[in-house]
Amino acid sequence: MESDHPVILFYKYVPIVGPDRFAAEHSAFCKSLGLKGRVLIAEEGINGTLSGPRDAIDAYVKTLRADERFADIEIKLSAGDASTFPRLSVKARPEIVTLGAPVALQADLHNHLSPAEWKRRIEQDPDVLLVDVRNRYESAAGKFEGALACDIEFFRELPNYLEKLEEHRDKTILMYCTGGIRCEKASALFRHHGFENVFQLHGGIVNYQKEFGNEHWLGECFVFDNRMTVKVKENLVPIGICAHSGRSTSRFVNCLHDLCHALFLLAPETEQENSETRLCPECLAKGLTSQTADYKGSPARLLKSATA
Repeated sequence: MESDHPVILFYKYVPIVGPDRFAAEHSAFCKSLGLKGRVLIAEEGINGTLSGPRDAIDAYVKTLRADERFADIEIKLSAGDASTFPRLSVKARPEIVTLGAPVALQADLHNHLSPAEWKRRIEQDPDVLLVDVRNRYESAAGKFEGALACDIEFFRELPNYLEKLEEHRDKTILMYCTGGIRCEKASALFRHHGFENVFQLHGGIVNYQKEFGNEHWLGECFVFDNRMTVKVKENLVPIGICAHSGRSTSRFVNCLHDLCHALFLLAPETEQENSETRLCPECLAKGLTSQTADYKGSPARLLKSATA
């Protein structure tokens, strides 16, 4: 994708010895290139999304792949600008995407479907079940047609949610997420609990839309940066619904209550009509108002976790 200020999304499960030291060195390297974004480092691998001038991004990718551990790392590109990320954050964490349940990751790619294979399966096999393992607010912005969206606020809630999918144990499950990293653990989790026919979209929504645009896709794709959502504009079918008014919208905001800060969809017209709608429905139901809510932050505060 041609862009003067591209955004890259990448991950790889690979052993990293001394993640704290690696994160410190990686942070210094990213700063030297003037990059912004988020990178998580753990003993299990690397997960990141960065933006910057094209020459800086090219230099980063070249150096990253020069490390034999990341020589074959897949890099997903999208268009951004200087405001895509407000700052750089490189951190060492116990997991590069937090599931909180011990699962054995698949050593091979036999359960990965290319975008073309994915499209063929959902067109030719009416009995497959598409499962969206992203968070509920991501699915609210956009999802594949007919997909079952897991009702979770955070990925770490998936192990407890799995029992609600027991009735689908014998189905052929096609699962997807934004870039693929969550599906690596989710598919292993499903198999661990006896779901035998589980496949995942290789490279996630990002790879699929690069090849097939909005075919079988509804709405926009949520991203964890200041863009909030991205879309393939041709033949877009919007599905985002304002939490307060039911208007069509793709605009996300954070609840003004500092003890909440839940992300929810809010149409600009709805906020103009009533400023109290900057509180999520749950906080409004508790009787909070913009005057009584404990609010200290920016109304544009974003989620701090990087995930693909």
